[in-house]
Amino acid sequence: MKTNSRMKLRALTEGAIMVALAQILGYIKLYELPNGGSVCLSMLPIFIYCARWGFGKGLLASFAFSLLQLLLDGAYAWGWQSMLGDYIVAFTVLGLAGLFYKNKNGFFIGTVVGCVARFLVAWYVGAVVWGETMPDSFFGMTMTSPWFYSALYNGSYMVLDLLLCLVVGALLWKPLGKYFRGEDLKQA
Repeated sequence: MKTNSRMKLRALTEGAIMVALAQILGYIKLYELPNGGSVCLSMLPIFIYCARWGFGKGLLASFAFSLLQLLLDGAYAWGWQSMLGDYIVAFTVLGLAGLFYKNKNGFFIGTVVGCVARFLVAWYVGAVVWGETMPDSFFGMTMTSPWFYSALYNGSYMVLDLLLCLVVGALLWKPLGKYFRGEDLKQA
């Protein structure tokens, strides 16, 4: 088998494993909000894959993960706008993390960029699609703007998701950093 074909097969196999692992980790929730959104490590395998393989392959894996999220966890979807925004776009943008894969600390930069992109999508969809379901108060504050409510709601779990991915990634960095950076792929 040619080296190029072998690397494509390896990328595809690793992508499938990481997407499956992301889906499994999504079921282990540390905290879940009543209308969707949870604190878990589901994005970590996607960010690791993006750091190893780059933008194109990372975007494809993120898109596959978005489809699984919609099909298996899409209980909160409310019409096609929510399905598209809350699931397909919001999880596919995690692939932006792959833009930094050649950077020595690309995993960390990509994790921040991917989480911020997902937050921005969730914030927009939350205000536009879910704004009419905004409660009168949230976190003890009176809600008057769907944009502010969406920022609080989505930020309450996304900031924790980001921190969790960064902390666990940092703990794994020393023993597994060469794999995060894809250095083992250069030897294959």
